[in-house]
Amino acid sequence: MTIRLAAALRALAVSLALAAASAAGSVALAHEGHSHGVEAPALPAQTTPRAEAASATFELVAVASGDRIRFYLDRFTSNEPVNGAEITIETPDGPAETRAVGDGVYEIAAPWLARGQRYDLLATVTADGTMDVLALDLHLLELAAAMPVQAEASAWLANLRRHLTHQGPIGAAAGGFLLGLAVIMLVRSRRALPAFAVLALTLTLLLGTAALAHEGHDHEKNAPGEGEAASVQGAALTAPTAVSVERARRLPGGAVFVPKSTQRLLALRTGLTGIADHRRTVELPGRVIADPNASGVVQSSVGGRLAPPPGGFPNLGTRVRKGEVLATVTPPVQAVDLSDMRQTQGDLDQQIAITGRKVARYERLATTGAVAQTALEDARAELTGLKDRRAALDTIRRAPEELIAPVDGVVAERAAVAGQMAAAGTMVFRIVDPDKLYVEALSFVGLEPGAAATARLPDGRTLALASRGAGLADRNQAVPVQFAITGNAEGVRLGQFVTVMAPTGETIGGLAVPRAGIVRTESGAVVYEHVSAERFEPRPVRVEPLDAEQVIVAGGLGAGRRVVVQGAELLDQVR
Repeated sequence: MTIRLAAALRALAVSLALAAASAAGSVALAHEGHSHGVEAPALPAQTTPRAEAASATFELVAVASGDRIRFYLDRFTSNEPVNGAEITIETPDGPAETRAVGDGVYEIAAPWLARGQRYDLLATVTADGTMDVLALDLHLLELAAAMPVQAEASAWLANLRRHLTHQGPIGAAAGGFLLGLAVIMLVRSRRALPAFAVLALTLTLLLGTAALAHEGHDHEKNAPGEGEAASVQGAALTAPTAVSVERARRLPGGAVFVPKSTQRLLALRTGLTGIADHRRTVELPGRVIADPNASGVVQSSVGGRLAPPPGGFPNLGTRVRKGEVLATVTPPVQAVDLSDMRQTQGDLDQQIAITGRKVARYERLATTGAVAQTALEDARAELTGLKDRRAALDTIRRAPEELIAPVDGVVAERAAVAGQMAAAGTMVFRIVDPDKLYVEALSFVGLEPGAAATARLPDGRTLALASRGAGLADRNQAVPVQFAITGNAEGVRLGQFVTVMAPTGETIGGLAVPRAGIVRTESGAVVYEHVSAERFEPRPVRVEPLDAEQVIVAGGLGAGRRVVVQGAELLDQVR
């Protein structure tokens, strides 16, 4: 009897110690303005049952959701969704044809999922004339089978706790009574010792926590009612297999888990690396200039006042034709020049009058033969010359100079204002052909003569360039090199800065990777390798420039790897 009593007392001491610890923790956590309930941790993405398989052509991922299975079909090399495919699944109930429900997404009904926890599925994929057979090993979660019992227990405990919470001190007294009853039964029965010890501990923890709830706390949220308990039970049953819980996240080792549904949203694309020899290139600073054979400036040869033509000054960006009048310049007349011109006009008018009378006299005498016919003709010629000089003098005072376009193109610059005084040699307009532009760069190393190059704009666009020669005179310890833009130059502006990738004539071996697949971090360049259907591993690499769209991976990555070539920056933001 003494031994049994000692054992019972030891069990009671353990139970009371645990109960006290729980009560102390509840007191510390339960304070004004906070909920006493403990939120359940978010389900990780891996809790959704899934299986994957891949071949040299296709990559297939199966995701179980309730009584249905969704299949995500992609190209193995590019990770591009495959649409219009025919997929037949060998299931426990026989073959089943999938139906398309999205971009590369197919679905079948799977009521047989409730009959087990592991299924070997065989998928026959036919797309674009290619047929492939993929084996899927689908494992359902152990948690899904135990969820109904757990949900019922959670609902019962929630209702009990809600009831006791409103009892206040009565609930605490009931807990003490049950604890005393458990101790008496423990003393009287050796076999019931473990069971009743656990019962006493459980009830003490439950009732003690309920009694500690005080005014000003949200008890309804922590203890749902009967209807709420039913909804909690339903959520608990469906949460582990709901597709909505899938989310991309970074794993502890640095890898990134991205479900196929998220890959569709991020438009992730991959490429297969391969080792090859490439021409070494260098990056040069450059800027866009006008083609000297397809551009020109409009200047005034004399100083004067600007005036618009009948249609007005052309606006910036207006296309003009060669020979078109763009403006006029009226030269000013100084006071001294005006006085001289008036004196010259008076002299000319006097000579015209004298010569006119002379011509009239010669005409009368020529009829009688007193004056030779040649003298009459000379007098007439002299009169005509004097009149021309007088008319030219008037024209100089009135006629402005016309400024015309030297080439076909658009108005790139304009400095014309009506009434403005323009000095001789002032540029009034710059005409440029936007389809014929150059890029001038400064090179500090020798380049391959006549080789094509590429340029990258600040917004990421690229330009194809053709060499047009290099200078012999250094400019700031560099050699100016000019290239013609041979591709589409839409949106390119004069003076715009670009980065020119020009070949040096040397070769280098390595992996060519698009620039969009390189992520710049504080520790260097990183690429993401597509190691499995929904897993991406960051790989530190050493890169060198290749052209405007690609770089060479000189170290850190082997051949035959799938790397992300589109969406790498978005992938790097996953946390």
